[in-house]
Amino acid sequence: MSERPLRLAAAAGGLLVLLALPFYLDAFWLQTGLFAMSAAIGAIGLNLLTGATGQLSMGHAFFLAVGAYGYVYLASDSGPHGAGLGLPTPLAFVGAIVLAGVAGGLFSPIAGRLRGVYLGIASLALIFIGQHVLFNAETVTGGFNGRDVPPLEIAGFRFNDSPELVLFNVPLGALERLWFLAVLLLVPAAWIARGILRGRPGRAMNTIRDHETAAAVMGVPVARYRAGVFVLSSMYAGAAGALLALAFRRTVPDYFGMFLSLDYLAMIVIGGLGTAAGAVAGAVFVSVLPQLLTRFGDDLPLVAAPGSAGVSPAEAARILYGAAVVAVVLFLPGGLAGTWSRLRTAASRRRAARPLTRLDQEEQLT
Repeated sequence: MSERPLRLAAAAGGLLVLLALPFYLDAFWLQTGLFAMSAAIGAIGLNLLTGATGQLSMGHAFFLAVGAYGYVYLASDSGPHGAGLGLPTPLAFVGAIVLAGVAGGLFSPIAGRLRGVYLGIASLALIFIGQHVLFNAETVTGGFNGRDVPPLEIAGFRFNDSPELVLFNVPLGALERLWFLAVLLLVPAAWIARGILRGRPGRAMNTIRDHETAAAVMGVPVARYRAGVFVLSSMYAGAAGALLALAFRRTVPDYFGMFLSLDYLAMIVIGGLGTAAGAVAGAVFVSVLPQLLTRFGDDLPLVAAPGSAGVSPAEAARILYGAAVVAVVLFLPGGLAGTWSRLRTAASRRRAARPLTRLDQEEQLT
């Protein structure tokens, strides 16, 4: 069997496993998986920007906040707890993604002209601006306490615990329903990014990353590509932010700070720069690790409950994936995705090098 059918079969099998997991996992693992899938969507966008095009962005958390709070504002009704437009929730979800893209478009003239550390510093300003707005625009954001997130409702089907829904003798609550929504968003997000990276735009983005002057000489509109990828990355972040808001059920300004942007940079470095699969792998690693340390911290040495003596699960997670970033930079420049590719290549070479058996020769003749 050729390699392409094998890949399609593996992808179909992986999708079936993802769709079956909600029927077997408990609430902890469902919520952990939701965080991982929403992070994967945001990490794919950042990998298009930083991994493929070479634009360092430190402000990714800002665009996640735009997506999260944009959804809340567009979907909520005005009342004593804050202002809102009261739009249908599917329209509000799409509107949140568009708002994040508009925010990226407003910043894109800067992104189109700066590069490297200069763009990183400029995008870092978005975090401080965003935090100031989130804490002080109380009518829209709810201030320090945040705002409740209206549940998504599509054609009368609500992504929360009511009405009761049972499928295959398994009650499907909010987490199970949001799991299917996350899969429905993640799969096309990864597929679109993969198509972009493997097509002509991807080649142009890689040329800009590797040698900007050569890209300009070859006729690539460098500034336009830089600005366009920044907008696209912002829209991915907006979708991730809106999905995170639905999973959390409440938006909190403290979450969308500098540490979140650093987490996303760690995701794409650990997973592998410039690939959609690397972004997904890195997002799963960085998102799941703190949850595992929190769940099983009592059984691990040096990990203590938050506020007590010792290293908290969140701090331990940052130490571990900080060490993972150093290890990837020094020993595994392709990240987790690159390591998997090298293992596959080595296995293929071993199969090609081994002597053919009589059965192999008969298969080749047929």
